[in-house]
Amino acid sequence: MSYFRPIAMLDLARPRGAQALAGGWCWFDRVEVIERGGARQVIAASELPEAVAERLSAPRVPLAGLAMDRPRVMGILNVTPDSFSDGGRYDAPEAGLAHARAMRAAGAEILDIGGESTRPGAAEVPVADEIARTAPVIAALRAGGDVGAVSIDTRKAAVAEAALTAGAGLVNDVSAMLFDPAMASVVAGAGAALCLMHAKGDPETMQRDPRYDDVLLDVYDHLAERVAAAEALGIPRARICVDPGIGFGKTAAHNLTLLRNLSLFHGLGCALLLGVSRKRFIGTIGGASQASDRMPGSVAVALAGVAQGAQILRVHDVPETVQALALWQAVTCGEGA
Repeated sequence: MSYFRPIAMLDLARPRGAQALAGGWCWFDRVEVIERGGARQVIAASELPEAVAERLSAPRVPLAGLAMDRPRVMGILNVTPDSFSDGGRYDAPEAGLAHARAMRAAGAEILDIGGESTRPGAAEVPVADEIARTAPVIAALRAGGDVGAVSIDTRKAAVAEAALTAGAGLVNDVSAMLFDPAMASVVAGAGAALCLMHAKGDPETMQRDPRYDDVLLDVYDHLAERVAAAEALGIPRARICVDPGIGFGKTAAHNLTLLRNLSLFHGLGCALLLGVSRKRFIGTIGGASQASDRMPGSVAVALAGVAQGAQILRVHDVPETVQALALWQAVTCGEGA
């Protein structure tokens, strides 16, 4: 099997015949062809099989009401006592709601609300507790007039169902529907959008010596299988986004390989979500032992992802990411100047 990684470009001097990457701000006129266990070669985009070229270049349809023609910021709200970066800061309902509103005001076009930590070593939270942490915050947002996109970060169908009833429109499942077989019917029945993420193992065990035959192709194949499974269960590909799961059962070297080759995942024909915010490898490389000190590195990696066409950035530091994106777009794309 051949894999096709478009070589994403941003220069305003765009050659004739170059194709838009996923209908967005990047373009490509060359593609790296990858064979499992074999050599890599670069070919002209014009040499691609027609179906591959169409999937790589076709505009992604709106997801959770948002067009995917420019980068979108997803603000993280952990209403948990034990998340790795901000556990305990927003688990009180008033604090969580205030932070959600602050992120929205700062430019978060999606709010991702989670009631169970998925940090390495985290234990599972009972369904009732997770619902009690998340659904009231979503309901309060809607009651207060918030009409923006809201996501529920959960592996559990009952939690997703409660959140969708409260007003969420996107389910962000770090297990890609493998933890709870009922997830697909809940998402399909609600007509909701779905994010499928790659993770090797569960949060309690995932960082215990993770190994791959080829991390890039293994993650790609897993996501391709999960997208196909979702389609077979009644969730159209147009309502699916994918996340390579940086830091979920991966070493720093694995993470860097995925990030350097991120554009490969556009071959799945879905919008691409990137979640790197404050993760351990950023602290290791950037010299920031405390998660709260990793904002600059998080923004740097997020912008590197946008340079490969990632449409959704899941971040803790919303104002800083929004500002960085505005400057990045002005410099690279000539927008907003």
